[in-house]
Amino acid sequence: MHKFLLTTAVAAATTFGVAKADPVPLSTYADANGFIDVQTLTCGQLANTYQEDANALASWYSGWYNGLAHKHYADFKKGREVEHQVIEYCKAHPEQTIIHAIGLTLKEDRAEGMMMEK
Repeated sequence: MHKFLLTTAVAAATTFGVAKADPVPLSTYADANGFIDVQTLTCGQLANTYQEDANALASWYSGWYNGLAHKHYADFKKGREVEHQVIEYCKAHPEQTIIHAIGLTLKEDRAEGMMMEK
């Protein structure tokens, strides 16, 4: 099984080549209790936030995905590859959720890895 760490895919999403308004705090997307539904946050919303907010969320996503996969290690090279793939997908699909972009990227990565192992 591939080792991966989604290091800064979300953080780098703020560097899209997409025209954007002045950045807004990530808290703009929080509910009345201060919580952000990370499953509904879009590529476009994240691209319109501050870099430090995107960095914090990138760490959260990374921990979440690694926790789901029961991973306890970091593969920075793979993390950068995943980061690039998520950014490219999000550039073309700002209306899609970050979760969707990450999921597709990791699914494609696993499929490629299985093809290479055969």
